[in-house]
Amino acid sequence: MKKSEYKRLYDELNNLGDIDRVAKNTGLDRELVLVLYTQKTVRLATRRFYKVKHRAKSLLKKWNEGRSFLSLSRELKFPPILTAYLILLENNITRKRFWDLVKNPENIKDNRMRKEISEIVEKDIVYSPEGNEMQYKRGKMGERRLCEWLDKQNLKYKTENELKGQYSKTPDALLSKPLQTNGMSIKWIESKASFGDETEIRRNTKRQLKAYTEIFGQGIVVYWFGFIDGAHAPKNVLIVDESFFEEDLKAS
Repeated sequence: MKKSEYKRLYDELNNLGDIDRVAKNTGLDRELVLVLYTQKTVRLATRRFYKVKHRAKSLLKKWNEGRSFLSLSRELKFPPILTAYLILLENNITRKRFWDLVKNPENIKDNRMRKEISEIVEKDIVYSPEGNEMQYKRGKMGERRLCEWLDKQNLKYKTENELKGQYSKTPDALLSKPLQTNGMSIKWIESKASFGDETEIRRNTKRQLKAYTEIFGQGIVVYWFGFIDGAHAPKNVLIVDESFFEEDLKAS
């Protein structure tokens, strides 16, 4: 995806209703647009979390005066579930209790609390149990597609689970023999069910990819939902999307 197109899409995705509108207007797959919306939401929430937390006392006061979690979240332009979380923590609700409420709102006896928790769970597609489940399934989908391709190519490898405890950092697939492609000798492949923009690539490099190259050598990171054209690849890492796995390759 061209950087200019990505920036335009990113700027347009500001609330839940923008997802279907952008997908319809651009013809892009809705799941891709949802991924972009999710990444933007998480980044903005992470950046503003402590600023909003510092306002928790005044937010609790407003809630006690009758304002709803959802209306306060819209005023703050902050995720509904995180807004309620900070307010109720200030109200001496434990973290564990809060997430129990979110997971099972139908069991809440207080009418107002049940109504408002149900409301934020419905409106928050990023931090809700359903949102977390969607992100988990995306991750598993990517890992499954990677393994299916490796099996089809008759390439021997070990998965992250099989490597657990053997190294300080482990990729999704460590190849038994190097794969020669693009002038590189690939030893590992990492699956990412996300879109590879500059922020995502920097984050993944710092948290995982750099360590993989130091331990195992050259490797591949696949962004199943695409990446920005001309994205700066970390040293010794090849960035690809799903089109790479439409080809048949062989290990050396």
